[in-house]
Amino acid sequence: MSDSPDNPTRFRLDIDLGAVAGDPVEELARVLRYWGGNMKHYDLAQPITETIYDSEYREVGKWSLS
Repeated sequence: MSDSPDNPTRFRLDIDLGAVAGDPVEELARVLRYWGGNMKHYDLAQPITETIYDSEYREVGKWSLS
């Protein structure tokens, strides 16, 4: 992974807000808090994809670094 103009580093977050449990705004805020705090555990120089779960532990999306 590189941050050069020819090969930019990308962070992508995809969540199906219609599929989350409860209030979509609250669920999105919870996901952002969790993953924001968890990013320190990842090597941002490596591609990765992780599954996102809502508060009822149902798969509702993914995030990725590429």
